Amino acid sequence: MKIDMNVASLSGSTPLCFEINDLVIAGWAGRDKEAMEHHIRELEVLGVKRPETTPTFYRVAANRLTTGGRIECNGSASSGEVETVIIAQGGKLYVGIGSDHTDREVETYGITVSKQMCDKPVGAEVWPFDEVAPHWDSLIIRSWLTADGKRSLYQEGTVAGLLDPADVIARYTQGADLPDGTAILGGTTPAIGGIRPGEVFECELEDPVLSRKLHLVYEIKELPISG
Repeated sequence: MKIDMNVASLSGSTPLCFEINDLVIAGWAGRDKEAMEHHIRELEVLGVKRPETTPTFYRVAANRLTTGGRIECNGSASSGEVETVIIAQGGKLYVGIGSDHTDREVETYGITVSKQMCDKPVGAEVWPFDEVAPHWDSLIIRSWLTADGKRSLYQEGTVAGLLDPADVIARYTQGADLPDGTAILGGTTPAIGGIRPGEVFECELEDPVLSRKLHLVYEIKELPISG
C-alpha cells in the first residue's frame, strides 16, 4: 500500500511516498507496569480478556492505514486511542502519530479480529526518528474526544510510560532491524474517565525539546447494523 506523507525534519519539509507492506499493532506495550495494569483493567470492564503475554503483536491489513479525515465503523462500539507510529523506509526510521481505532464489542471475544474491523488513521506528517531518539522519553502524546457535542481531554502522558521503540522493534523482529515497509503502532496511555466512543477523535505528538507537534483529527461515521 502506498501512502503519501510529509517528512518534517529540522532542515525542512519533504514529501515522501511510503510503501507500507506490513502494519503491526503493539498491544500491552507499557513500560510503566502500573499504567499498563490500569489499561488492562479498563478493558476488562468492557469484557476484554487479559493478555497471556506482553507485549502482543497484532498483524493488521496494511490498507487499513489512512490519512483521511473520516472513518466509517459498524455500530457505536468503536473508539480511538493515540499511539506513536514508527515506519521503516529506505533503511531509515520515521515517527508519526496515529490512532488504533478498535471495535470494542468485537474486542471482547476476538482482539485480533477487532483490530481488523476499523481503519487506522495516521497523521500526514512524520519526523525522522533520529531527531527525537536522544530525547524520546520527553515526548508527549495526548488526545481529545468529542462526544455528544462536548470536546474533552481523553488521554495525556509522556511516552516514557511505554516501551522504547528500539525495544518494541527488537521484540517484534527478534533482534533484527525493522524491515522496510513496516509500520508499528507502539502502545497507548489510559483513557481519562474510561474508554468510550465519540463523533470526533483528535490526537497529537508533542516534542517539547524541539518545540514542535504532529497532529491528527478524524470523524467517526456510525454505520447501521442490520440483521
